[in-house]
Amino acid sequence: MHSRWFINRTNPEYIDYISKSASISPVLAQILINRGIKTPDNIKKFLSSSAGNFSDPFKLPGMKAAVGEIKAALIRKDRVFVHGDYDTDGLTGTAIMVYALRKIGLDVYYFIPDRSVHGYGFNPPSVDTAMELGAKLIITVDCGITSFEAAAYAKENGLGLIITDHHEPRTENHAQEAEIASHEYIIPVADAVVNPKIADCPPAVANLSGAGVALKVVQALAGEEDLQFSMDDSASLLDLAALGTVADVVPLTGENRIILKEGLRQIHTACRPGIKALKDVSGLDGKAVRAGLLSFTMVPRINAAGRIADAGDVIRLLLSETYTESLELSEWLNRLNSERQKIEGEVCRLALAEINRDAVNPVIVLAGEGWHEGVLGIVASRIAEEFYRPAFIFSVVDGIAKGSARSIPSFDIFRGLTKCGNLLLSFGGHKQAAGIRLKAENIPAFDEAIQDIMLNSVSGDDLSPSLSIDAVVTLPEINHGLIKELGLLEPLGYGNPEPLLGAKMLEIISPRIVGNNHIKMKLRHKSYHVDAIGFGMGKLFEDLNFSTAIDAVFTPVINEWNGGRYIQLILKAFRPSY
Repeated sequence: MHSRWFINRTNPEYIDYISKSASISPVLAQILINRGIKTPDNIKKFLSSSAGNFSDPFKLPGMKAAVGEIKAALIRKDRVFVHGDYDTDGLTGTAIMVYALRKIGLDVYYFIPDRSVHGYGFNPPSVDTAMELGAKLIITVDCGITSFEAAAYAKENGLGLIITDHHEPRTENHAQEAEIASHEYIIPVADAVVNPKIADCPPAVANLSGAGVALKVVQALAGEEDLQFSMDDSASLLDLAALGTVADVVPLTGENRIILKEGLRQIHTACRPGIKALKDVSGLDGKAVRAGLLSFTMVPRINAAGRIADAGDVIRLLLSETYTESLELSEWLNRLNSERQKIEGEVCRLALAEINRDAVNPVIVLAGEGWHEGVLGIVASRIAEEFYRPAFIFSVVDGIAKGSARSIPSFDIFRGLTKCGNLLLSFGGHKQAAGIRLKAENIPAFDEAIQDIMLNSVSGDDLSPSLSIDAVVTLPEINHGLIKELGLLEPLGYGNPEPLLGAKMLEIISPRIVGNNHIKMKLRHKSYHVDAIGFGMGKLFEDLNFSTAIDAVFTPVINEWNGGRYIQLILKAFRPSY
């Protein structure tokens, strides 16, 4: 149960105005206002967003220069080296870039670093690999914005370099070979840097994933009349961009919403052999594919290769033209994912054993000798969620600690790392996730520093989870029409979460435990009652006072069972009414 409930409220007259102007219910009007969509025009754009609403890709910084370099490479018949990343966002973005460049006639090699051999990101050895292959132009995908050394090395050896990335740039000089960008960001020297984080971009494209940035490059190429590449070609890649968007947990607003909305349709039809095979091994064949479902099925399987094996073959899968090859590669990923789950479980067990549950620090910093690097991010996520604290999990090998970090909403983890950068060998990431390297001997000093930074950044209340309720309703307001209308909010996820409604003074009827520790009941107010289920809430059964009314927070859905369709409330929290 959540310790703090917050109810979003707006002036009733304004709710009435929005409801009538946009022809939507007051409940949906309140939900959209909570998401910052506050005018009839913006509401219309949000609810009717489609592939036709993509903005001009040249509004992204560096795009004109990037397209110019790509076209020049085509004229010179230069070989191009696409350097990606080993997570789902980097892999799908790499596949998007490779497909498009080959489509316009370029000779393209791609390279996905091995987590254990090469580490994270674009590094000098990658430049050596590009030169060995005879490449003249390097294009990074989902990495490179903090790769000062590699960028300088590429320049020294006469290679062209285009950086496409979406990670946070540095705001202080961590390398000699760097130049000042707008907002005093420090960016590597390159022929072009395409990253929405280094300039004031339109809000619609400010939070693109790495795959989303790659897609914008492809859209820019598709707009060039002298290239044999069309907007239809770029649109065919929305399924890959959607996977990257879901995997990297970027806000599902602006063009991310369009990418996911249109991409989910393509994933559902599964025209791409690699997507169809992945769906089949993930048990999704015939199921309605939603963003949340991808996060627990296809995405972990794609990620598994980069966590415990060589992820290069994932590009083969995503670009494969035959189902036979795709199925073979998908079954390989399925086996890797099962192995990853076992490794993750063991590392998580070891990490949890190190935590003093009676005195949990504001930041959890844990390190283990030889913990598998590939699962550190997942373990950090699980620990951050369970304890509601930022979590840093390190694996120590030969005196070097490599780690992953996950945060809570109130703490900007990238900014925090910037403040103690003198203790680190390298770092990169976002507000809520990061990767770090430091000398193992510096872990205690880092632990002390990050604790102080955290305490100076947040208040005590920020260390307690909260529940934000979109609107308070009465049970009679929850009908089939409202649930259908709430479906217009899809796709749901980070930045556009599932709507949470609240109701007061509800009577509990026939509570019982069902399935795997779920609590099921009916909730009644006056003469109106509705079915409700709380997944995993069985442990709260004994605390229920059946004679006391409760307030409940829930998401209403249509449950289909034995050929019938009825309204059901998916409980998120409840407490005694006051």
